[in-house]
Parts: sequence; C-alpha cells; structure tokens
Amino acid sequence: MASSLTKDSARPGTPGSEKTFFGHPRGLATLFMTEMWERFSYYGMRALLPLYLVAPGGLHLSAGTATAIYAVYLSLVYLLALPGGWFADRVLGPRKTVAVAGAIIMLGHLTLALPWAGSFYGGLGLVAIGSGLLKANISTMVGHLYNGPEDPRRDGGFTIFYIGINLGAFAAPLVIGTVGENVNWHFGFALAALGMALGLVQFLLGTRHLSSRSDIVPTPLSAAEKSATLRKAGFWAAVAIVFYGIVGLSGLYTLNWLLIPITIAGLIIPVMVIARMKRDKDLDRTEQSKLTAYIWFFVAAAVFWMIYDQGGSTLSLFAESSADNTVFGWEFPVSWYQSVNPVLIMALAPVFAWAWLALARRGKEPSTATKFATGLVLVGASFFLFLAPLSIAEGGHKATALWLAGIYFVQTVGELTLSPVGLSVTTKMAPAKYASQMMGVWFLAVTAGDSVTALLSNPAVGGVDLDKMGFVAIEATLAVLAGFAVWMYRRKVKALMGNVR
Repeated sequence: MASSLTKDSARPGTPGSEKTFFGHPRGLATLFMTEMWERFSYYGMRALLPLYLVAPGGLHLSAGTATAIYAVYLSLVYLLALPGGWFADRVLGPRKTVAVAGAIIMLGHLTLALPWAGSFYGGLGLVAIGSGLLKANISTMVGHLYNGPEDPRRDGGFTIFYIGINLGAFAAPLVIGTVGENVNWHFGFALAALGMALGLVQFLLGTRHLSSRSDIVPTPLSAAEKSATLRKAGFWAAVAIVFYGIVGLSGLYTLNWLLIPITIAGLIIPVMVIARMKRDKDLDRTEQSKLTAYIWFFVAAAVFWMIYDQGGSTLSLFAESSADNTVFGWEFPVSWYQSVNPVLIMALAPVFAWAWLALARRGKEPSTATKFATGLVLVGASFFLFLAPLSIAEGGHKATALWLAGIYFVQTVGELTLSPVGLSVTTKMAPAKYASQMMGVWFLAVTAGDSVTALLSNPAVGGVDLDKMGFVAIEATLAVLAGFAVWMYRRKVKALMGNVR
C-alpha cells in the first residue's frame, strides 16, 4: 500500500530520499502504517471497554464505576508515555522501544481475549504499558524525518500521520466493535491482538526508511546509573508487592485500591514533572522561556481532553441507555459511534492542513495560542450541545443518533485546531535534554484531564453522574472560559515562545 502512494523525491538527502510519501520523507509511510494498525487495535478495544464493563454478559458494573475504570485506563496509557520516552532516551532509543512496545501491546490484547475475568485487568495493564512505550516515541520519530523545526513540511507531516491514526480508529469499531458486541466480547479483543501483530510486522519491515536519529540513544545510562535505576525499581516493586499482598490477605482489597492511587498519581505527577524541568539549571534562558509558554498549552490541553475523552465513556454509555441507535430503521452497534470522529478527521484534516499552509503564505495563519483557544471553545460548545439530548432523555424519550453525531462533529473540529498542532509544537519547543521525554509531557495533559474525570465519576469517592445536565453545563462553561483566557494572553504566550511559531 505504501509504495503505491509514493513518487520520486524532490528533496534528495532526506531519510529514504529515493521516494516520498505525499511529498514527505518515505519513512512517514512506515510510521503511518504502524500507527494505523496500532490504533486499530487500541481504539477497537477502547470502543468495547465501557460497554463490556456494564454489560450483563461482561463485568456488569455500574456506569459510574465503568467510567472511572475507563478514565483511569486512559490516564495510565498516557502517564506511561513519560517513562516510555525516558526509556528511549536513556536505554534503547526510539526505534527499538517501539518494536518492544508492539509486542507488549499484542500480548495484552491476547490476555484480554482469554475468557477469564481475572485476566482482564492484567490485559489492560499490559496494553497500557505497551502503549506508553510506543506513543511518545513514534511521534518523536515523525519529527526525526524533517530538517529541524523550520522545515515547512513538518506540520503537514504530523497532520498526515494523524490521518493514519484515524484510519485505524475508524475501521476498529466497525470491525472489532461489531464482533465484540454481536458475537463475543473476547473475540473482539482477539481481533485487536491481530491488528497489533500486523502493525508490528509492518514496522519491522519498514525500519530501513526511518531516520538514523531514531536509532540513537540520546543520553545513555552509565553503568552506575543503570545499577541505581535497577535498585530503585526493585525497591518500589517490592513495596508494591508487599503492600498489595497484605491488603489482599486481609480481605480488604477492592479495585479502588488500584484505581484511586493511579488517579491521584495522574494529577500529581504532571505537576511534579513540569516543576522539575523548570528547576533544571542545565536549560538556558531561551529553553526556560519556551517551557513557560508550554505550560499554557499543557493546561489548555488538559481541560480539552477532560471533556473530549468522555466521548468514549459518558457519551457512549448515554447512547447505550438513552439513544435511538438507528438509521432509517436499521439498528447499529453502539460502538460504531466511535467511528464518527475518525472519519470526520480523515475528511477534514487535509482541509485544515491546506488551510494552515494557505494562511501562512498570506501571513495570516492563526498563532498556536489562538488555535488552542479555538479548540477549547469548540469542545465546550460540544457539551452545551449535549444538553439537548440529555433534556430529551429526561423527558422519557430516546434521543436520535444525529444529536450524538453532531456532538462528535463539533469535538472533531476542535480537535483539529488543537491536537496535531500540540504534537508539532511539542517537538519544536522541547529542550534538547528532554527530546523524547517532552512528547511524554504532552501526553501527561491527557493523563491530567482523564484523572479529573476518574476522580469525579468514581462512586467510592462520592462520584457525580457525569451525564447530568447541571454537571455537563459546568464542564462546558469551564472549557469556554479557559479558551477565552488563552486567547486574552496569546501575545504574552507568543513572546515566550521565542522563534517558534
């Protein structure tokens, strides 16, 4: 497939310069296809997850507990992207780390496919670990394909890469979701394992087209550092084993002994990581200024993802219980709603990529801060729109599928103004010392947002019903106000960014 989408290079000297992929380095095709299959496995399983958690034939949990588990799982995936970046920076390098990650993800999905409830959470953990190792590093390798932050193709390359993500995400609910809901939940999880296997094979076959920078370990651990790291890891692993062993033997253990600590960690660790970077004396004044500007984008992204990621939990569970999931009288699986966003991404992403370039040529492209502000206002507007189907459901009627499609549409437009732009600006503003780790910091914004959702929805800590009109209105208002704040301070943020645009 990739070879049919290439043509002779107009820019000799780039990685894989004998061919290009839509005018971009040939290695982008390898990363595009790898990410497409990995996202097929990830989003297919994710579309099934909340439905499996509440289904009588699944784990049959309450909606609040299912939302908390879903949010904690997402927060853990993105939380582990930071040590995943560290592992590439200090131990294996991005390319080898991604290969290891693919194998772990495949094993996790195979574990989920086992018909035993006890293996379910172990499978989730393996998928989270593998996804954390993969996420930051595959995006970093996209950045490696270009000639520095000033390469004019860079933002367009990340947008094309984003299409690969969403191509896999579009197909996954239609295939994995249908099999999981209509045939057998565990057969669906097995299909996710097959998707990751295909992605891993494709990556291994195409690595020769990647930049040589992706094989480099930027700051390898010394022998003393390796020894110290292993001692610390062993100590904390022993502490966890002893602690949970005591809790388990005492008969006090419940799932919240895992959910709540992970939720708290997801709120505290992002703050600690950014604070540690700000205190780093090795960063010069320019890098510190860019890092200060980046905090604005981080907080904005956390608010955005807090609302956006409820499209797979709050909205999905609402659709399962209170929506008329039919088109012209034909009923479709609830998981299919998760294909609406990616198909819109594929339709609109090229339009956005073209628009940014066209505006840039005229000197009228919006600043990064303005794009982020727009994304926040739109995700807030999507939850204001959510009030309509909630009102219909409270009146004892089923909301039509078009309401939910409309919500996903507004969220998608907001996503395109924020997410690919955030990926690109992260690689541009990353201090050299934190090359791969900085991409992990970007993903910590998702961790923070989803951790807030997990904390709010968990019944064990007095969780609220996230699909109630009052709380939905509060979230929508918060996002719009945050967007307005970013827009008001856009000139200050632009000045802090220095030469990055």
